[in-house]
Formats: sequence, structure tokens, C-alpha cells
Amino acid sequence: MLLKFEDGRQFAQGACSFVYRPATERETKHRIFVPVQIESIQTEAVVDTGGVYLVCHPEIADLLRLDLADKVGTDELNIRGRKIPGSLYRLYLTLLAEEGKPLTLEVSAFVPRLEPYETWDLPSFMGLTGCLEWIRFAVDPITDMFYFGAIYEGS
Repeated sequence: MLLKFEDGRQFAQGACSFVYRPATERETKHRIFVPVQIESIQTEAVVDTGGVYLVCHPEIADLLRLDLADKVGTDELNIRGRKIPGSLYRLYLTLLAEEGKPLTLEVSAFVPRLEPYETWDLPSFMGLTGCLEWIRFAVDPITDMFYFGAIYEGS
């Protein structure tokens, strides 16, 4: 059942189950992973209310064949104590629904710029600023469901 406001309007247009596990093999703290589609690539992303942008895994960016000419800027993010340089893009992110309807939105996406010898061992992250701030969302830890909806009517 999707969530509703007291006046009957829908809070959530869709819902999906989430997986609660560490982001890497070295970690012990669990994160919320939800199924998403970044442009045309189906994957999963961590819900990170303390982060910024959609941090797009470099392999996904490679599969999308993102062109540096299409970037909208550059930035340097502090990710887990490391300053990571990268490029900013506007990408379409779809939250996939098991119940209700999926939600597609255009978000700010940060793609880390790696040196040839570097590997990226983190998943994609949906940060609050530039990404999650454009939707309503709720987490039900009893049923492991992630609810989401558009902020604006008609979105």
C-alpha cells in the first residue's frame, strides 16, 4: 500500500524493496541500497542523506559513454576523507517501483575522475543535495520498503 497524506493525496507514487548491507567488503555499517536506472543502465544505489549529487560509479559512466564535452562543470568531493576530482553531468535517474509507478528525474551527477592505476570500489550513491532533495521519500525498516514520490503535482 502506498503512503498518503491526511487529506488523501498521495505521498508516494511508488515503492520498492531495499537491501540493507555494507557498501564495501571492508565495511561493517549497513547502507540502504535501492534499485535504480541511471539513464539506460539498471543498477542499485545507496541512499545517502549526508551526501551531495548522484555519485555515479565510473564503470556506469563508461557504459553510458559520457562525453567530457557534455559535462556541466567540475567539482571535487570529499568522499570518505579523500578529495576526489570529477566532472558534473545532468543525468536521468529513475527510481524503480515494485508497487505503483517509477519516478524519473533529472539530477546532478558527479563522475569521479580516476587515475589509470586507480579502481573505484564504492557503489553509486544518491546524495541529498542535487538528487534526493527533488523527491519525497520514506523508509520502512520493518518491511524493508523505500517509498518515493514527486514533490510537485504532475511530476
